[in-house]
Amino acid sequence: MPLSIRLPPDVEARLQKLAALTGRSKTYYAIEAIREHLDDLEDIFLAEKRLEDIRAGRTQTIPLEEVMKQYGVED
Repeated sequence: MPLSIRLPPDVEARLQKLAALTGRSKTYYAIEAIREHLDDLEDIFLAEKRLEDIRAGRTQTIPLEEVMKQYGVED
């Protein structure tokens, strides 16, 4: 699926230089950067959603001590 983005000039210049120095395309490095950080972005979104649900009373938390006891982990 095609994707078009506008990069700030400084980022574009760095990407162009890296591509030229390595013989790889700018697209290659853009895909690598997205792959590298997509998991982190998804985790942040899910954590923020979970915090919102906790604050709104839509979900409950479990004290660490209870989890440790449940799984037989001692202090």
